[in-house]
Amino acid sequence: MSALMESKKIPLLKPYKMGNFEINHRVVLAPLTRCRSFASLPQPHAILYYSQRTTNGGLLISESTGISETAHGMPGTPGIWKKEQVEAWKPIVQAVHEKGGFFFCQIWHTGRAATHESQPNGMAPISSTDKGCTPGLQGKEWPVPRRLSVDEIPQVVDDYRIAARNAIEAGFDGVEIHAGNGCLIDQFMKDQVNDRTDEYGGTIEKRCRFALEVVKAVVDEIGAKKVGIQISPFADFMESGDSNPEALGLFVAESLTNYEILYLHVIEMMKVDEHIHETPYRSLPMRRAFNGTFISGGGYDKDDGNKMIDNNHADLISYGRLFLANPDLPKRFAVDAPLNKCNSDTFCIPDPVVGYTDYSFLDQSN
Repeated sequence: MSALMESKKIPLLKPYKMGNFEINHRVVLAPLTRCRSFASLPQPHAILYYSQRTTNGGLLISESTGISETAHGMPGTPGIWKKEQVEAWKPIVQAVHEKGGFFFCQIWHTGRAATHESQPNGMAPISSTDKGCTPGLQGKEWPVPRRLSVDEIPQVVDDYRIAARNAIEAGFDGVEIHAGNGCLIDQFMKDQVNDRTDEYGGTIEKRCRFALEVVKAVVDEIGAKKVGIQISPFADFMESGDSNPEALGLFVAESLTNYEILYLHVIEMMKVDEHIHETPYRSLPMRRAFNGTFISGGGYDKDDGNKMIDNNHADLISYGRLFLANPDLPKRFAVDAPLNKCNSDTFCIPDPVVGYTDYSFLDQSN
């Protein structure tokens, strides 16, 4: 892309070496759940969606992808726990690679952030706790979760390991472990949710034990330089907050150095639903403690992202809504072009085109 080549003075467009990956710019496609999969299978229309947002040497992170039959919290999300799903992902990954992009699969389990309808036979979702979310949260009636026993936890850890292996078989360059935004791992780490009194509850060290066991299992399976993790210590999404998020985030960052994983992806929650907050830089101690690539996300615009890179507060910046609505976002940043606005009403509808692959490019009329 010539515009990118001419704009290397823009911090977001400077190249970066992430492990063995030669990244041509710092603009990362954030993982975005769009609910366009059916029967837990990614669909052919995802080929166009991801390839539209691929640039040569660009990094993409997939939508959250279930590690097991119980992992889904809503309809329309894909999985990666069985061969049929692996085969369905292969042409999508291939399309990204054909355009020179790097593609990581975000593997997740929603835990208690799931409806009965999303669970096998309507069973109760699993969690660190048996406390459910407040009825009516996000307009839904949340079921009472089932607290995982200590004996059951190794099987869930193994589900992450198998999902990581399957992602590599599907052709992904690596995996991002979803450990934030109120999902299962977050439910173990945050003291608003985790009320356990065993070896997985109480102190920060014990609450983070499950997360680090998952990291170790995935690293042992596919290698540390193919592993990233996303955390959101400052968020309280799905009533998963923590009384000391700075200490929690710092402990995770320091602990991860023992595993030498490729990257740490931290959500700072700068701008949400058009509510603008000054960049807090609350993740800076984590950035200093972690010895790999540091990705920051949470509602950055171009100027915010440039400042983060220029001030060495992050190596890469993940963009969600902006990248959804602007499939050529790095090019628009390069030429300082106007940005399309996203339509939140179409975020999670099943249509394979509307609000998904129909956003215009710069060389198209709006």
